[in-house]
Amino acid sequence: MTLYLKAGPDGTSVGDCPFAHFVRMVLEEKGLEYQLRPCGSNEAKPSWLVEHYGGSMPALRHRQECYIESDIIAQYLDFFFQDPPLAANNKKLMKEAEGATEDFFPVIAKYLKHTPDGDDEDAELKANLVVKLQNLERHLTQEGRTGPFFVGDGEQFTLLDCSLAPKLYHMKTGLETFKNNSIDIAKDFPALQKYMDIVFARPSFSNTIYPKDTVEWGWGNARKR
Repeated sequence: MTLYLKAGPDGTSVGDCPFAHFVRMVLEEKGLEYQLRPCGSNEAKPSWLVEHYGGSMPALRHRQECYIESDIIAQYLDFFFQDPPLAANNKKLMKEAEGATEDFFPVIAKYLKHTPDGDDEDAELKANLVVKLQNLERHLTQEGRTGPFFVGDGEQFTLLDCSLAPKLYHMKTGLETFKNNSIDIAKDFPALQKYMDIVFARPSFSNTIYPKDTVEWGWGNARKR
């Protein structure tokens, strides 16, 4: 099993892609052995990946099959390697949780990429992110929750947690580095801060993390475009 993913600034280390990080968390949760192949350019990718899949990454190759798009890869892994199960037990509760996270990362990206910082458009993009954070906070403080995770009562760690954690890591790092901590997560969104502390401490996250410098490099490049 081989995972092809974005390379870091040196062209060989693991890059800052939160979607590849999502897949790696699933692989770690399942205890699966896999090889990492960071690729810094199309020239570094296998010819079959470029010719048949447009060079899209992350891409998981298992035996003779290849899967692209993080959600599809994660569902594939959860279906064929069922221990532990990461699909939510209740589909209705899963849809509600997905609704609370809808478009979260695009809103993060628009705010972190925007320059100059502090202008009127920046304020509007920040406000959009605050709305998304309020949705997460509201979901995490619903009545009847007994566990720390995102779906339903919070007792089951799911694919959605694997997907959300890397995005929160990007947001946290980006706010610190580029936006002068313009949003105080700990103060204004305490339930979300507690959730972040818990999922960031999980081995599947900490074993697959890349340095903050790598995240800063990725967003720094995006801010120059």
